[in-house]
Order: sequence, then structure tokens, then C-alpha cells
Amino acid sequence: MGFVLMTTFMGILAGMYNELKTNQVSNFIALYALTFFFSNWGPNSTTYILPSELFPARFRSSAHGFCAAWGKAGAIIGVFGFGILKDTPNTNDGLNTALWLLVATNFLGLICTYPIPEPKGKTLEDIGEDLEDLSGMHSLAGEPSKVKGDLGTIDVQPEPVTQSAPAPVPTIGMA
Repeated sequence: MGFVLMTTFMGILAGMYNELKTNQVSNFIALYALTFFFSNWGPNSTTYILPSELFPARFRSSAHGFCAAWGKAGAIIGVFGFGILKDTPNTNDGLNTALWLLVATNFLGLICTYPIPEPKGKTLEDIGEDLEDLSGMHSLAGEPSKVKGDLGTIDVQPEPVTQSAPAPVPTIGMA
């Protein structure tokens, strides 16, 4: 929903840029404010909430970090790209071009995130089990499993978990 409304509002801003900038500044500000309001409704949750819900437990922190890193990379590219486009010789065309690129970026985000399933009340454990059922990897739970691949089926036998004695704590003696 956030990407749809962001794309719509940014499209209105880009399409009516000259009119809004000269005669309807308050409408320009209102549309821009709505765009940022809806950025927290959709893309923000996509970057920070969904990775923690949609990846199996053993990959969750790495996948969350990977998604957050791409979000930061996009922010850096956006800031520097906007500055370059804004300073083109025709300043009106540069800012308008930046707005159209934002429309395209919002639409691309919509297309990329639309097929992501919504967890809808499932616990993180249930989601993790569902994803592990899909991947065929049950050996992490300590149970033997069969993993099917291109070269056939492999029996996976987990190694027994052994506890070792704690390492001795070094002491510093007074001489």
C-alpha cells in the first residue's frame, strides 16, 4: 500500500511540477509530506520488519543485515544522484527528472515487494519451520533428514552435540 501511494503522489508531483511549484506551493508541500508519510508505511517495513520475519532463524540476522545494507546503499545513491540531477544546467528539468526517477524507483519497489508473502499472525518459530520444510533442511534440529538435490538424495546425519569443560580462568598472582 505504501509503495502504491508513494508512486501515485510522486507521479502527481512530477507530472504537475511546474504548475505546483509556481501556483500551488501548499499543494506541492502536502503531496510531498504524504509521500514521506507513506514511505514509513510500506518501504520502511519492507527494509526492517519483513527480513526479520521471512528468513529462517539460522539466516535471519545475516539476511536482515544484508537487506538493511542495501537500504543504506540506496539512500546514499539517492542523495548523491539527486544532487547531481538537481544541478544540471536546466534546473527545472533536473529536479523534474529526479522526481520522475523517484516515480520509477517507487514503482520498481512495488513490483519487487508485492509477491512477498505476509506472515499474518504466524509466530517466528512457525515461519522458520515453514521455511525449513521448504528447504528440506531438518538436520539442525538434531534429526536425520534427506536432502534432495540435482545429484540425487543425500542422507544427512547430524553430529552429536557434546559439551566440553569450561576453559580455566587465568589468574594474575601477586608476587
